[in-house]
Amino acid sequence: MATPPPSAGRAVWTPLFWTGFAIVGLVLGGVIPLLNLAVAHDSPIGVPDYLVPLFGKYLCYAMLAMSLDLVWGYAGILSLGHGAFFALGGYAMGMYLMRQIGARGVYQNPTLPDFMVFLQYKELPWFWWGFDHFAWAAPMIVLVPGLFAFVFGWLAFRSRVTGVYLSIITQAMTYALWLAFFRNDMGFGGNNGLTDYKDILGWDVHLPQTRLGLYIASVVGLGIAYLVCRSITHSKLGRVLLAVRDAESRLRFLGYSVTRAKLFVFTVSAVLAGIAGALYVPQVGIINPSEFSPGNSIEIAIWVSVGGRGTLVGAILGAVLVNLAKTWLTGAVPEIWLFFLGSLFVLSTLVFPSGVVGLVNLRSRARRSSQPDAEAGAAPRPVEPPMAAKEQA
Repeated sequence: MATPPPSAGRAVWTPLFWTGFAIVGLVLGGVIPLLNLAVAHDSPIGVPDYLVPLFGKYLCYAMLAMSLDLVWGYAGILSLGHGAFFALGGYAMGMYLMRQIGARGVYQNPTLPDFMVFLQYKELPWFWWGFDHFAWAAPMIVLVPGLFAFVFGWLAFRSRVTGVYLSIITQAMTYALWLAFFRNDMGFGGNNGLTDYKDILGWDVHLPQTRLGLYIASVVGLGIAYLVCRSITHSKLGRVLLAVRDAESRLRFLGYSVTRAKLFVFTVSAVLAGIAGALYVPQVGIINPSEFSPGNSIEIAIWVSVGGRGTLVGAILGAVLVNLAKTWLTGAVPEIWLFFLGSLFVLSTLVFPSGVVGLVNLRSRARRSSQPDAEAGAAPRPVEPPMAAKEQA
């Protein structure tokens, strides 16, 4: 898939872009909350309370898909381990939420979470220290996946691991974390994970107002993440990333540091995935090792492929559309969901490799080319005879 080179900064942040951005933000952050608060839930246009966290979950998935599109669509790095960064950010948030339970747990222990009391922990592990304060948990949401991605990327990119080999080791990475977090002695709740949250920043997580606030936070987070990704892809670094994707060896020959470019964008992508996971956990009420499943990371790649790689907007659309289909199919005909997902991947690879956004762009270009311009629609001018014919006449 060929992505056109980013245009100059003054052509990117146009009034038309900001108008569209504001309209989408108003619909997601204003209209939907208004329909939830001011319209009766049994009304055809009302948004019931149970749909608010569901929409928030879709937005977190959209941010996760966009983070993968940043490295896959623009830098050509197919990471099959982005679910790990999403889960690490989610666990950081889950640890903070567990520490807020205090003595309100089943065993009424003010220091140890319930699963630690059940597993006969004598004291709180050192890596849980500080998570009773949001001021400590918030930077950990960014630092843990970011630092993990930085170390992993430095080792991989410095060794010039590329292509399918990089995809395999990223999948091996998330598989190793999946197995590790299943262990009870890791101190993260084992296969049950972290759940039974009570409040966040003093607000009851079960209240509709809190869930609406988390949804709005997801809207804001998605908007900021989109602006960050757009500013990267439409900068000089964005042009370097496209060159990394299309002709990495030539870029090295020209003297560019390919390793630094890859490492930077890979780390930023992991941070965005971690933030998405942190916003996701309080809205669904649980985080467990299943989020590390390699199948989840493959599904993220399908979202991006369906929406359209190298577009950012396509990743958002793909994540929302595929998860809408998943919500409906797993409730109506759950036995065909995996077949449907596999068919989507095959179709997005063979039939429409540019995704939904690519199909829309292709159709709009075809429509413009089929419309005759003013000169083509005018009557043809009479052709004057050559000068020699005039002289003979």
